[in-house]
Amino acid sequence: MKVYTKQGDKGTTSLIKTKNIPKSDDRIQLVGTMDELTSQIGMIRCRMALSETAALLKEIQNNLMTIMAGVADPYNIKYRLKEEQVLALEQEIDRMEGLFARRPGFVLPGDNPLSAQIDVTRTVARRCERWLSLVSIRYGADNMAKKYLNRLSDYFYILARYVDDLARNGQLAGADKQAAAEYPKKEEGESVMEKVSEQMSEQVIREVMKRIGQGGKITLRQAKRLIERVEEYAGSTGLQAVIAVCGPDGNPVAVHVMDDAYLVSFEVALKKAYTSASVKMSTMELAELIKPGNTFQGLDKLQGDKMVFFGGGVPLFADGRLIGALGVSGGTGEQDDGIAQYALKVLPEILEER
Repeated sequence: MKVYTKQGDKGTTSLIKTKNIPKSDDRIQLVGTMDELTSQIGMIRCRMALSETAALLKEIQNNLMTIMAGVADPYNIKYRLKEEQVLALEQEIDRMEGLFARRPGFVLPGDNPLSAQIDVTRTVARRCERWLSLVSIRYGADNMAKKYLNRLSDYFYILARYVDDLARNGQLAGADKQAAAEYPKKEEGESVMEKVSEQMSEQVIREVMKRIGQGGKITLRQAKRLIERVEEYAGSTGLQAVIAVCGPDGNPVAVHVMDDAYLVSFEVALKKAYTSASVKMSTMELAELIKPGNTFQGLDKLQGDKMVFFGGGVPLFADGRLIGALGVSGGTGEQDDGIAQYALKVLPEILEER
């Protein structure tokens, strides 16, 4: 298999269920930045003579791989960090701070090559955190991953200052292998998977990129299954409705028209789904908030006919992430909202289906 595929020659790439995605997509930027961060950590690790610090750096690289896998497969709980992994960083920060006196004022990186490399890594960690925050707004993200990346830049800041202190006291060679003219040796018995993880091969990144689209929004299959369940429930109440499901961007994924549904219900159902996706709340809740004196007073006048402000639309969430929205139109606002609320009850079952 050749390394180059030529599929990205036009500046696009493909996710699992979506083709021709710009390489500027937020999720791809995040994965690429995490790749850069992991490689920067590798540069520090190969120079680090402090064995405990080197071991922690390797653990950090593995944790970043877990976060990357979580971006690719957000429903898989195996790819979630735990609180103790954040605590491990905090404990190491506290330990290092107790070993030297921090100097007041701003720090200008460059006192020695090792601390300068660590400061570069710190800035990449900050950039990675910013990309994760941006991805979280649109697609959602693991809260523990956000915490971890926030602590990570603090860890690198303190590590760099600790190395600066060692240099000032003539002890840098004890931390920097290159300064001591020593070079790292391969660990005997190192597994193939460890080598792949350390080198961050392009093949590994490519596989992660392929999986990135999974879980970002409700799929067509899931939308159709949800509509089937909602249709059964609506029929049992005697209501003939139009049921629409859209993605988190407000674009339709699937629309179903029950027999004898009102003609106008088609457009109304789509608008209800769009409205709920736009404000991330039910249209029944929104109807209250646009009343005089409430938070969204006047929104109905600003939006014209793009949105609707009566019951029947609900946002669809998975693990705190907006994956789409559903709109029901066929009865009164209260009747439509009741059916939409039923959709929320059965949504977890739909998402767990394989």
